[in-house]
Amino acid sequence: MLKTPAWAASSAGKRLAPLTIDRRDPGPHDVAIDILFCGVCHSDLHQARDEWSGALFPMVPGHEIVGRVSQVGGGVTNFAVGDLAGVGCMVDSCRTCQPCRTGTEQFCEKGVAFTYNSTEMDRRTPTYGGYSKRVVVDQSFVLKVPASLDPAGAAPLLCAGITTYSPLRQWNCKKGDRVGVVGLGGLGHMAVKLAASMGAEVTVLSTSRSKEADAIRLGAHGFAATKEGATFKKLAGHFDLLIDTVAGSHDYNAYLGLLRARGTMVVVGVPPEPTPVGAFSLIGGNKRLAGSMIGGIAETQEMLDHCAKHKIVSDIEVIPIQQINEAYERMLRSEVRYRFVIDISTL
Repeated sequence: MLKTPAWAASSAGKRLAPLTIDRRDPGPHDVAIDILFCGVCHSDLHQARDEWSGALFPMVPGHEIVGRVSQVGGGVTNFAVGDLAGVGCMVDSCRTCQPCRTGTEQFCEKGVAFTYNSTEMDRRTPTYGGYSKRVVVDQSFVLKVPASLDPAGAAPLLCAGITTYSPLRQWNCKKGDRVGVVGLGGLGHMAVKLAASMGAEVTVLSTSRSKEADAIRLGAHGFAATKEGATFKKLAGHFDLLIDTVAGSHDYNAYLGLLRARGTMVVVGVPPEPTPVGAFSLIGGNKRLAGSMIGGIAETQEMLDHCAKHKIVSDIEVIPIQQINEAYERMLRSEVRYRFVIDISTL
């Protein structure tokens, strides 16, 4: 076993603090990675505080991992020592069910092994995330991070990037499409960059006019303040696709009214309470309300390569690990533009 420094929550609501964890010795198909940077996802906070229930403690969060390969097993063919590599939200799956065979491992019928707050496929060994010095993962779940990408800015691509890229690809975002991005935070700012890179006409829908200049800088062509009464009337029937990134309570019916006939609203944010949807909000115009959860390994690699081609990384604030508890509080107050990334060298 590899003794590995980490930061962890010992129980629900406890402040994260130093902890030494065990990583397995690399097996024949494993890649050992010395972690350089780990992004801070809002889901890290939810799970460390057991707000989604079922949390496993002690918990080492972090599923936006970028580092250098330090060791490879004898059967590894895709990676070599020194490569820049990434690990996202998953570290294993059954490999045999229909979703696994078709590149959507996140829907593994036997239950995917998530990077943290989960177990390996043996259903006994706990998984620990990227708030740590190293990680050991089967090569099939390790991503190649293009050398042209800044490693710190690339880290959030492993969750925020794929979470927004996947629905854009699923609904065939292309040049000339009218895409609305609801909310301009960690997910929303990536949705803007990615949709714009695909040629779409992008409009940011936000409660705060204070983000208008940022929206345009990130690549949006327009901005609408959703607290202004005329917005929903002015933009009624305007969009082909809406990417809804908002984690707070809001009215889905109002946003469905912004879609063209046969338009789609894709939910990637998770409000705290169920949201009522009126049947006529969907029937009128044959509209669709859909959800999307990250993406498979192949699609995540596609996303990284797309970002390298279009020079896309997240807008970040790099912090030492010692500031992680304060970073969680700042996230709750929306005081980051737009993603915290931990410099693991400070651990």
